[in-house]
Amino acid sequence: MLKILSYKKIILGFFIFLAVGSGFLIPTLKFSFDFSQFFPTGDDDLYFYEAFIKDFSTDDNFLLVGIENEPDIFKKDFLLQCEAFATDAKNLPFVTDVVALTNLSYPLKTSFGYTKIPVLHSKDSTKYQSDWKKIQEDKLFIKSFIAKNASSLSFFLETDDNLDYKQSITLLDSTRSLLKKHQLDNNHLMGRTSFYEAMVDMQKRELTVTSAISLVLVLIVLFIIYKRVAIVFITLTSIFVALLIFLGTLAALGKELSVLAAFYPILMLIVGTSDVIHIFDNFLEKLKAGIPKKSAIVQALKEVGISTLLTSVTTAIGFLSLLFSKLIGIRDFGMNAAIGVIIAYITVVFFTSALVLTFSNKRLLPKKRETSFWKNNLLKINTFTKTKSKQIVLVSILLTLICLYGLSLVNTNYTFKTSLPNNSKIAADFQFFQTNYSGFRTIEIAAQTKGDYLITDYKIAKEIEKVNQKLQAIATIDNVRSVNSIFKAFNKANNLNKSEFYSLPNNEKKFNSYKKDANRYAKKQLNKLVDSTQTKTRIIANVLDIGTDSLVKTYGNIDNYVAKNIDTTIIDFRVTGKGMLMDKNAAYIQGSLLQGLLMGLLLVGIIMAFLFKSYKLVFLSLVPNMLPLLFAGALLGFLKIPLDAPTSIVFAIVFGIAVDDTIHFLGKYKIAITKGLSKEDALQTTFIETGRALIITTLLLFFGFMVLLFSIHTPSLIIGLLISSTLLTALLLDLLLLPVLIRKFM
Repeated sequence: MLKILSYKKIILGFFIFLAVGSGFLIPTLKFSFDFSQFFPTGDDDLYFYEAFIKDFSTDDNFLLVGIENEPDIFKKDFLLQCEAFATDAKNLPFVTDVVALTNLSYPLKTSFGYTKIPVLHSKDSTKYQSDWKKIQEDKLFIKSFIAKNASSLSFFLETDDNLDYKQSITLLDSTRSLLKKHQLDNNHLMGRTSFYEAMVDMQKRELTVTSAISLVLVLIVLFIIYKRVAIVFITLTSIFVALLIFLGTLAALGKELSVLAAFYPILMLIVGTSDVIHIFDNFLEKLKAGIPKKSAIVQALKEVGISTLLTSVTTAIGFLSLLFSKLIGIRDFGMNAAIGVIIAYITVVFFTSALVLTFSNKRLLPKKRETSFWKNNLLKINTFTKTKSKQIVLVSILLTLICLYGLSLVNTNYTFKTSLPNNSKIAADFQFFQTNYSGFRTIEIAAQTKGDYLITDYKIAKEIEKVNQKLQAIATIDNVRSVNSIFKAFNKANNLNKSEFYSLPNNEKKFNSYKKDANRYAKKQLNKLVDSTQTKTRIIANVLDIGTDSLVKTYGNIDNYVAKNIDTTIIDFRVTGKGMLMDKNAAYIQGSLLQGLLMGLLLVGIIMAFLFKSYKLVFLSLVPNMLPLLFAGALLGFLKIPLDAPTSIVFAIVFGIAVDDTIHFLGKYKIAITKGLSKEDALQTTFIETGRALIITTLLLFFGFMVLLFSIHTPSLIIGLLISSTLLTALLLDLLLLPVLIRKFM
């Protein structure tokens, strides 16, 4: 290592070159928010959906526009503005159709054939009262195109499938301009495109804010600890270079930053600084002892560098345990975070060590003589673990039992709204459609006939109607649309447009005549709901955001109804759609999380057994690190925080970082033992030489993750609280329980 560091100028130049090159690549980083990132890969329902959707458009190819007016919408000027907006909206980029109360009409059969009666006579204010009475009587458009209290209208803009970020922004900007043109300022937008815009904006904001606050935090903590500008400069420069190289690497690999990207700067700053503190503490002690600078840094790297390498590897393994997740977004985060941890370690070992050698001892060593504060208090903790060992073990057992109970309370009933930025326009818009309409989320039922039956056969239509009625009977589901809606509309049209006739005709002859009419007058609507072979159809409805577990129960309720009440020899029904696939994550999060952590524990155990060459030390290292994981789970249970995809990364972070303190403690203990010290003397030396660094790095981690309290993303805020409190628990266990276990089993 001494020979390598003799080329310090080349090392510094190489890392600066990488950092500058990365700086040019960073602007090419892409931000994305794609619902498919949270679909469970390898799932049968995903394969089915991907095959089924080829015959239809996606179920999220729309933009809802809600427009309010006080006290109600029945004002001529307002309705004419809305009508003009609906007409012009058809020319918006990527919009294929616009459906609104201002352009909807009732079909009516007359002696001269079918005619159309406007649902809302916008231009004739004398008919507003009768129009509203008819709308209330039919109930077909309430909570779909008009609020129940008539305070707003909703416009359904159908769009091309799977618009990317640029296309989404183009559509939203054009829509807002058009609304402004028609002076419809009290509006709400909701759809895949608006989510895309809001989430990417939030990602950029989170990445900037968390980076800035974390940087200031590290600056303050380092200055308080070392009181030397040179050390603060070296550390921040090293971490900044590592962060640049990491982000540049992600850009070079073509990675897209998801909503979890806000954690990257925190991880790089905090984990990297932790490595620096452990090496610096050892290095400065050697400088104080009069060891030459080059020899001091080499010895520090030999003594602490191995432990730091091991902690970096175990932290990386903690993140890599996320590769067992079925969610692409979580897997990508795990891989990217692991890459970041390794880059931070390599930068600290080579760049930081080389940079240290460019400063004189005078600039590195503290001006004032250090007090015995740390030594005295750390020795008191050591004495406490010796005299109160039974109490420590009993408290640990009691805490474990409490945590196990709390873990049993964990639920996965998270809502979609929690993923939205707090106090944002999109959160308010989401709530508007939740309160006044049937929500933004959709539920889709796929149907496929068997044998020679067609979707448009009367016998099949009656089976479809059973499912329609079941969906309408569920309180949280509304606005059910199916191919039967067309046939029921023709039946109503043939019976003087009376509401009670909005149903399937009571005989097959009438049905077949309406089917002919539908093929002639409503071909476009039929094609949206029936495939070209007429053997597949879709039933679409809106569902309120009532929580994942509740929605999964709803899906099961529908499946049970189909199994018991539908003739499955002629037609199959299956719940599908993007919403269902996202909700299904709940079934996989816990399983993949447990599988990943067990694999992570196994790999860490193997690595530590290889390095420590003591199975007892491996056992001792894993015991105090299982409890923090249980503690994190128990917090979720007791605080009634639903376990969702983003929150699941808490366990990987806690496991990866919490084990670091244990490794440093055991590493120093082993070195002391190999020097011939007794067990008690070795523990005392370990507390004095490692305890300070453990406490400082954990406090740095604690406040580092508390930075997430400034987040506008609820899952990120929760993650920050969970990790911060759990890492404190891990430190207490390492300082209190680990010495007790060493005395008992070593």
